[in-house]
Amino acid sequence: MSKCLRETQVLTYMNLIEEGYNLVYLVSDSVSTSKIKPLMQKYPERLVNVGIAEQNLMGMAAGLANSGYIAITGNATPFLVCRSHEQLKVDISYSYSNVKVNGLHAGFSYGTDGCTHHEVNDISVFRGLAGFEIYSPCDPEECRQITEYSVKSKQGPVYTSLNTGNFDVITPSEYIFEPGKPVQFSEGNDLTIICLGTAVHDALTASKLWKNKISADIFSLSSIRPLKTELLEESIKKTGRVLTVEQHSTHGGAGSIIAELIADKGLNAKLTRLGVPEGQFTKNWIAPDNKKYFGLDPEGIVNAISKEF
Repeated sequence: MSKCLRETQVLTYMNLIEEGYNLVYLVSDSVSTSKIKPLMQKYPERLVNVGIAEQNLMGMAAGLANSGYIAITGNATPFLVCRSHEQLKVDISYSYSNVKVNGLHAGFSYGTDGCTHHEVNDISVFRGLAGFEIYSPCDPEECRQITEYSVKSKQGPVYTSLNTGNFDVITPSEYIFEPGKPVQFSEGNDLTIICLGTAVHDALTASKLWKNKISADIFSLSSIRPLKTELLEESIKKTGRVLTVEQHSTHGGAGSIIAELIADKGLNAKLTRLGVPEGQFTKNWIAPDNKKYFGLDPEGIVNAISKEF
């Protein structure tokens, strides 16, 4: 069954409150964006709406965290990244405050609201903020587990990037989230495909279109920091060819991470990066059209692979 990552996250927070965790959820006039209404109705004392004031949102979250609360923020990723960067850096990152920051509507999610509302740089921005663990869940089950982990097991700042839409559960029934470990969905000898979060859905669809012409290791890069690279290194050494797929700029996201890995480890591999090319804006189109334009839909992924095989 397909589920919304944001709704999954809110239900998880509600369960954590019932378990006794001292959560407070802060929004910046983003009640609908965050899908927080069920929590607001059941636990109104747990919600703080600061209005359209993203800088204040982060400062207040840090203050609450430093007063003993587990502070959660949920607001649209473009405004989170662009408007509150100083507070993220000073109040949360540098101060190592126990704030769980959620970037909602990441990537092309806002559709025809255009590049002002699209956010394809959030991973690169948070990679520049020390102390933050960074995640991009690939499906609802992983989203649930990452959300639980961030509250139960991580004392300190966490950033989670959430794409909009309903996604099937694709992780195995026995899946247990492990910080830093990429999730592998298929095995092969010809190519290594590494996807940022939910982009793995498109890669798995693409794998059905190339009809046994090649075989590929397909990974979801759901844990950006920390990142345990052993599985990726083994695969890259085996195949010698790597394709990264992300609803993000090729600057600072999965493509950059894997390029750095190949260079740092001296891996002899050819890398192709699919994403929004460095230095380009997105288009004022709905998400499927942006994905098609930038070659991030299944057909675009197959086309990129066909140039190599």
